[in-house]
Amino acid sequence: MEALALPSLNSLTISCSNLKKGSFSNFPRSLNHSKFYEQSTLKFSPLHGTHRHHFNVVKMQSDSEDYELKQMRDMAAAKKRWDSLIREGKVKVLMPREAGYAVQLSDKTLLDVRPSIEHKKAWVKGSTWIPIFEVDDKLDPGTLSRKVTSFMMGGWWSGVPTVSYNSRFLSEVQEKFPKDADLILACQKGLRSLAACEILYNAGYRNLFWVQGGLDAAEEEDLVREGPQPLKFAGIGGLSEFLGWTDQQRIAGAKEGWGYRLVYSARLIAVFIFADALFIGVQQLARYVQELRSH
Repeated sequence: MEALALPSLNSLTISCSNLKKGSFSNFPRSLNHSKFYEQSTLKFSPLHGTHRHHFNVVKMQSDSEDYELKQMRDMAAAKKRWDSLIREGKVKVLMPREAGYAVQLSDKTLLDVRPSIEHKKAWVKGSTWIPIFEVDDKLDPGTLSRKVTSFMMGGWWSGVPTVSYNSRFLSEVQEKFPKDADLILACQKGLRSLAACEILYNAGYRNLFWVQGGLDAAEEEDLVREGPQPLKFAGIGGLSEFLGWTDQQRIAGAKEGWGYRLVYSARLIAVFIFADALFIGVQQLARYVQELRSH
């Protein structure tokens, strides 16, 4: 796995905007950022607190920039390898509609590599689900720090969770499919499935097909869907989904009409009312605390 030197990716939304600090820290080699978090801890002493604070802030910014540069380099290197796989014909490209035809009219298997948070919303009928990444539910300090960072860097809006590489991905595929099996790999946006294609090709699989654009690019008639939501909605979440401010929901709203839009308008008004009530409550609590101190 380490020979692949694949970049840290987040359930590209999984979109490229989610390639932030703390994303996909274990794919496929562990990137230990405990040193970064230790260095970013601000320590103060009575005599040198200001200087130490300044030093740690500068150090934290420097480490953050170095990490982002490494992310960019790793991503660029991975993209070159993936482009080479496609250009040399080692991985064939299918559009979502072509993938639907292949699944229905032949014995090709659609291998869904999305994490459970996306798969449980919608999946292709008859597909096999083996995630290449899974939601990281560990509660150790390092994971908690990554979760907080991910949330602060936009997870609250997009709903994208912190995920880690599924170390059993290759072994689970090998248990279910021989090396000569025809496999169509799909994820939500097409990036993680390309990474999965590289892993499987290096393991000896030669009949690999990649769904370009992922399930986000599929229309409802392209694939036979199962699950409570449209395939395009499986990758959205957070406050943006609640308010209906994602591209997928806007397109659906244009088709559905005013009834659809009114639902999300009501939610937006509810958020403003809640925020206003919370602000007033905080002000009243501050006044109450001030009155107690004055007495």
